[in-house]
Amino acid sequence: MTPTTPATPRFAIFRGRDSTDFEESGLMSTVMPTPTEIEGSVAAVEAGMMAGTTVRLLFSMPGLSLTHAWFKSGFPLPRHSHNVDCLYFILAGSLRLGTETLGAGDGFFVGADVPYAYVPGEEGVEVLEFRGSNSFDIRLLANNPAYWAKAVESVVAKRDDWPEETPPSGLSIG
Repeated sequence: MTPTTPATPRFAIFRGRDSTDFEESGLMSTVMPTPTEIEGSVAAVEAGMMAGTTVRLLFSMPGLSLTHAWFKSGFPLPRHSHNVDCLYFILAGSLRLGTETLGAGDGFFVGADVPYAYVPGEEGVEVLEFRGSNSFDIRLLANNPAYWAKAVESVVAKRDDWPEETPPSGLSIG
């Protein structure tokens, strides 16, 4: 007898209220960070970094996933890469990517293993992340103590404002 795998749906409806916390989804694995990245990320988390982001898995099936990410103003998103392609669509708010400022209705594509980081704008940013996979990794590429010191400084400067911030789209996901 041949083992069966779940059939890929030909049609599916999903609802934001039924989304799951991305961390609990198990879709993303972490490539072992360097000691500097571990120390820095622990310091940023202990300073309150996680209060500056909400990431929800909206939909997943073999070969496809859709995530909604909201990064609040001043959230320090470290330089990183993923081992699969990703297409980002800015739903609301804005971000700075290199020298470009992108806003609602804009987007960008990041190929597999291409390093990137962006900075949320004054309202924060909400992005939809489309991936042609339902399993991928994250590799931190922030092996610089000065980066992490600045990230912790950013968290400390913004963490008291974050509880008052609301998603710029007005959507309540999850």
